[in-house]
Amino acid sequence: MTSPKALARIAGSLYLVVAVLGGFAELYVRSSIVVAGDAAGTADNIRASSTLFRVGFVSDLVQATFFLFTAMALYLLLRHVHELVARGMVVIVSVSVAIICLNLLNQYVALQIAPGEESTGAFSAAGSDALTGLFADMHAAGYLIAEIFFGLWLLPLGYLVYRSGYFPKVLGVLLMIGCFGYLADFFAHFLAPGVADSIEPFVVAPAAVGELSLVVWLLVKGVRVVERRAPAPAFG
Repeated sequence: MTSPKALARIAGSLYLVVAVLGGFAELYVRSSIVVAGDAAGTADNIRASSTLFRVGFVSDLVQATFFLFTAMALYLLLRHVHELVARGMVVIVSVSVAIICLNLLNQYVALQIAPGEESTGAFSAAGSDALTGLFADMHAAGYLIAEIFFGLWLLPLGYLVYRSGYFPKVLGVLLMIGCFGYLADFFAHFLAPGVADSIEPFVVAPAAVGELSLVVWLLVKGVRVVERRAPAPAFG
């Protein structure tokens, strides 16, 4: 049986891969190539940096896979706290991963259309650019929809972290607060887009601090040694 400390290190390593590849794909690749509201500019950037856009696509696909593995490792580590909550965490992550992977089709289609070589017979250059921008915007919207589940999984994770005794309780509190921060960011983008960008750094900060701190703790400290108790029943 794998020890809790070894499971913690495995979960931390997987989580680090998710953070690095996900951050690279979203915060570097797409942020530098996709220009919101400018289809022609986005298409030009994709044509000029098609290799980088492809690398970002693959990075996001890999991080989504590792995200599921991370949830599975954390389930094994924390299921002793409450079995049903740990299962719920994995289910939420599974939904998130499904959305991320399906949504990446929009990025792939934008990459295929941008060069215009296959579409010149049916669309003008301007039409190809418009379609490229449309699919890039659809990907951005899909990413925001997935953000609901980026947030929701932090609630059971935070609860498990808080109750486990393996970690400082403040990490669990930050993760649970981070859940509502992600949800606030999602609703702001769809209901109040005029203020969404200005409040985003503040509402997602607790989640960022909590998740990064958890990764560091898992990798460096592992877990505190505590007396294990019988798992809480899944029902009843």
